[in-house]
Amino acid sequence: MTSAVLFGGPSPEHDVSILTGLQALRELHNARGDVVGIYWTKTGSFYQVPRDVEAQSFLDGLPKGSSELTLRVGDSGGFFSTGAKLAREKRVELDAVVLCTHGGPGEDGTLQGVLDLAGVSYSGPTAAGAALGMDKWAFASVIAANQLPTLPRTLLSHETETLFFAGPYILKPRFGGSSIGIDVVEDLATARTRLTSNPHLARGCVIEPYRTDLTDVQIAIRTYPSFELSAIEKPLRRSDTAEILDYRDKYVGGEGMVSAPRELPARLANAQEEMIRSYARVIGEVASVRGVARIDFLWSERELYVNEINTIPGSLAKYLFVDPPLGFAQLLTDLLREAVERPSHRYSAAGADGLVLRSAGSIAAKLA
Repeated sequence: MTSAVLFGGPSPEHDVSILTGLQALRELHNARGDVVGIYWTKTGSFYQVPRDVEAQSFLDGLPKGSSELTLRVGDSGGFFSTGAKLAREKRVELDAVVLCTHGGPGEDGTLQGVLDLAGVSYSGPTAAGAALGMDKWAFASVIAANQLPTLPRTLLSHETETLFFAGPYILKPRFGGSSIGIDVVEDLATARTRLTSNPHLARGCVIEPYRTDLTDVQIAIRTYPSFELSAIEKPLRRSDTAEILDYRDKYVGGEGMVSAPRELPARLANAQEEMIRSYARVIGEVASVRGVARIDFLWSERELYVNEINTIPGSLAKYLFVDPPLGFAQLLTDLLREAVERPSHRYSAAGADGLVLRSAGSIAAKLA
């Protein structure tokens, strides 16, 4: 199987995506050899990069040895190398692509939809599953509809005059990641001003109570070769004074989520652990999880709430599968096999048999 790892993209999580992608690229190269690195730039272009490239090589733009690719949709779609001047383009023959594209169009269904149209098999969420997971308002609504516990959450706009819950409040980008762009405020008036001053809230904002008594706990799901839950993790903040588990807590350390401080497995009562696992099983079904996803909860000794889902988690959540241990190479191999054996989408024109067209009459008559 010839595979590729695709990472980067026009997203605030571009740099973290590079870290996850390079980990996966290096692991597959060491284990299999037949792997292509595809870098998606901040401006939306695609480049094939050397398999042994390091993260620092992206600081000044494109790494040395990069070559441009184009992505085409249609019956003969896929990635093509542009080649030198006057040289013919050549299709990059790939069985499947591991997506390491955190945030933005790489995790909201945009990239997934384009790859579906191009006929490229890929790992991770479907276009619909990615769109649901990225939309904090829609995901919370699905969770509530399935009678799982979640903190009260609503949309915030400049016209919002009252809320049905008391402050302080936490503001989150409706279509964003789990840490970038988060704001904690004391009152509604301050919250409304953040809609103008915080660029990450420009496309939409959800607001909910900020609860200092609740702690983050997380669990991962993988769906191939069978449904499996990871150990439960309690991430640790680098500073006791931090209001939230922020970007530095999660990613600063050189290896993405792998190097973040944590308690793993988290020390929980048996009943609480089973509740988390039970909720995760339901979420795996109702959120159409495919590949590897991480579910984030808010927890105390007396309460548990579903917070959000990451459909392409940092480092692909490889560090959570410790009981039983799962090697990174095996995790990636399973993602590739699932991409091939369980396609994300199959388009069909069944039912479009021409009957409506034959009886349609003239368009001019319909416009009269």
